[in-house]
Amino acid sequence: MWQVGARSLCRVSSRSRQSRLSRPGPAPAASRSPGTAPAQGLSSMAPSIRLAPAARSLFDEPLAIAVQGLGPRQQVTLRTSLRDETGELFQASALYQAGDDGQLDLARCPALPGGSFSGLEPMGLLWALQPQKPFWRLVKRDVQSPFLLQLEVFEGHGERPGQLLAQAQHERAFLRDGVRRVPVREGRIRATLFLPPGEDTFPGIIDIHGLGGGLFEPRASLLANHGFATLALAYYQFEDLPQEPKELHLEYFEEAVNYMLQHPQVKGPGVGLLGFSKGGEVSLAMAAFLKNIVAVAALNAPVAVTCIPFSYKNKIIPTLTLYEHKAKATDSKFLDYSDILDDPFQAPGIQSLIPLEKAEAQLLFVVGQDDRVIKSHYATEVGKILQARGKGNFQILSCPGTGHCIDPPFFPLYRIGSHPVFHKRAVLGGELWAYSKAQLHAWSQIQAFFKKYLTGN
Repeated sequence: MWQVGARSLCRVSSRSRQSRLSRPGPAPAASRSPGTAPAQGLSSMAPSIRLAPAARSLFDEPLAIAVQGLGPRQQVTLRTSLRDETGELFQASALYQAGDDGQLDLARCPALPGGSFSGLEPMGLLWALQPQKPFWRLVKRDVQSPFLLQLEVFEGHGERPGQLLAQAQHERAFLRDGVRRVPVREGRIRATLFLPPGEDTFPGIIDIHGLGGGLFEPRASLLANHGFATLALAYYQFEDLPQEPKELHLEYFEEAVNYMLQHPQVKGPGVGLLGFSKGGEVSLAMAAFLKNIVAVAALNAPVAVTCIPFSYKNKIIPTLTLYEHKAKATDSKFLDYSDILDDPFQAPGIQSLIPLEKAEAQLLFVVGQDDRVIKSHYATEVGKILQARGKGNFQILSCPGTGHCIDPPFFPLYRIGSHPVFHKRAVLGGELWAYSKAQLHAWSQIQAFFKKYLTGN
C-alpha cells in the first residue's frame, strides 16, 4: 500500500475509507514517471493533469493520475467521463485536497467523502464509472477502437462543478500493438481469434460468453495482450448460427477445440476454456465430455444445464426447470431470481447435473458471493462430490461483495440489469468497492491459472 511520505502531500484525516476497511485488495501498481497532459487553452502556469501512460493504455491496466500546479491545500473535484459506442455517458467524480506544495497524486492522497468513492483509491475514477442512463451496461463491440476517457479538474467541492482548472483525454484500448484480430469462419465455427505479437506458439484459450447470443470479443482481446492465443466463440444469434437453438450440440464446441489445436500458433497438447455464466456451463460440459481440455475457468457458472439442453453423440442432458413465480421482489421493487431453479443436487434436478467427475481438466470456479442469478454455493457442493470421488482437480475463488457479472478490471459494476432469461429488470448483485477489488484479483488469478496449467509456469 502507498504511504504518505514525510513531506506533506495532502492533509486529510486518517479516518479515510481505506483505513476503515480491513478487507485486503491488490496493492496499486507502482507509479511510473508520468507524462503530462496539459489543460487545454490554459497557460503553462495553470494546473495540469499528468497521466502515466500519458496518452494510451490498455483497458485492464492501471492508470497513474496526478494533478500539478494547484494552490497549497487547494480543494478540487476530479471527474472522469466516458461514452460508449451508442453515445451513453458514464461518469465518476471524487473530492480531493492538494498537498502543501500544490501537488495531488491519487496514489498517495485519499479521496474525501462525498464523491463516487472515498479513501486511497488510485484507480477509483475508473472503477467507479457509472451510467447516467439507469441500468445501462458498458459493452465494447468494436475492440479495434479504444474508449476515450475524459478527465477534468474543477475548483472546490460544491454540488455544482466550479471553474474548470484542467482537462485531459486518454485512450483506453483493448488491443496492444502487434496483437492480431483474425475473423474465423472455418466449417461451422463462427469466431474471432486474437493472436499475441510475434510468430511463436502461444497457449490457447477459448472464451465463451453467457446468454444473449452474438460474438463477444473484449475479454478475449484483453487476454491476448497477456500472451494467450484466444478464440472468442459465438454459439447462437450470430450470422448463420441458430437464432433460438433448441439444444446446444457439443460437437460444435469440439470443432472449435480441434480448430485451435490445428492452428500453427497454438501450443498444444490441449486448450483452456474461459466461460461466463451459460458460457461457463458450456465450458464445464466440454470438460466433462470432450478430450484435449486442460484447464477451465468458470465465472459464476451453473453446474447443471440451464435454459438450453446439451446434446453429444445423441445423448441429451435436460435443463433444470425454471419457476418464474418464485422470483422475489426486493425493497427496491426489482426482482431477485436466485431461487427459481430446481436444486441440481436433488431429484429431479440431479438429472441435469454436469458429470464433472469425468473431467480430467483442472477446474477454477470463480464465484461471486452476492450472485443473484446462480447460487454461489453450487461450486462448493460440486467440490464435495469431486472430493468424494477422490478428485482434487479443482479450486474455488470466492469473491465477497461480487454479483453475477465478473468482468475484467475497470468495467463498471452492473448490479441491476436485464435478467438473461426473463429479460425483466433484476438484481444481479454486487457492491462497488468489493467488486473493484474482485475484478483485479480474479483477473490476475485467471491468468496465473492458465499459465500454470497451459505452459507449466
